[in-house]
Amino acid sequence: MNLQIDAIRFARRNRTILDGLTFTLVPGEVLAIVGPNGAGKSTLLQIMAGDLAPTSGEVRLDGRPMGRWQPAELARRRAVMPQAARLGFSLPAHDVVALGRLPFETMHGKLHNARAVAKALDAANVTALAARDYASLSGGEQQRVQLARAIAQLDLPQADTHTAAAPILLLDEPTASLDLAQAHGALLVARGLARPNGNAQGVAVAAVLHDLGLAYRYADRVLVLAEGRALALASPAEALTPATLAQAFGIEAALIEGHLVVKGPLAA
Repeated sequence: MNLQIDAIRFARRNRTILDGLTFTLVPGEVLAIVGPNGAGKSTLLQIMAGDLAPTSGEVRLDGRPMGRWQPAELARRRAVMPQAARLGFSLPAHDVVALGRLPFETMHGKLHNARAVAKALDAANVTALAARDYASLSGGEQQRVQLARAIAQLDLPQADTHTAAAPILLLDEPTASLDLAQAHGALLVARGLARPNGNAQGVAVAAVLHDLGLAYRYADRVLVLAEGRALALASPAEALTPATLAQAFGIEAALIEGHLVVKGPLAA
């Protein structure tokens, strides 16, 4: 089960946003997508989710072109956490998370779905917020609730079932509005989903991140985008090199004792 991105290009209003990207997202890995503003990160995630069709090239899930997936079956195979999700009506946080179970409503009993929601709330550390009105939550709290909703949509196996985990989790800036501890916690959750109990055959995770330190620490591979092109796609140590970061971001960075340290913008 994997997601294949094959020579995709995306253009809008005669402007090329993505150009010639090819890679595969596989179960058991966390892929961090980084790059400056306007590099095409969120557009790429939308294409990977099947919410946006590339201008050319192809996206295939398990070998089948994304365009041939019905929306309902696609919703059972991949979950997406967008940058921001606002509600136009009042709803408890618990019910927002439960929205992730809608694709499976007729497939599983109420007890199974209720357990999945409870586990997702716990995984995202928002059980205490379950009864709160979503609109009353802070930006960071809403972000964590949305993470729980995406986790609930994965249809992860439970102790009394043999349900296969949905393979794809796509996160667009999952650490936005989170404090340092919560940001690390969110990516620890992603790591745990990718490698449950140390097994490297869990969910395939792709996350758009702005914090290069988090990408370096938690990702298995890093895709560095700049002007819609891939500057690097490799392990964090191989992708986040001083030369690549200088080219992509115009910053001076160094690896010090295994940690990525950003020193500041390049001297003029």
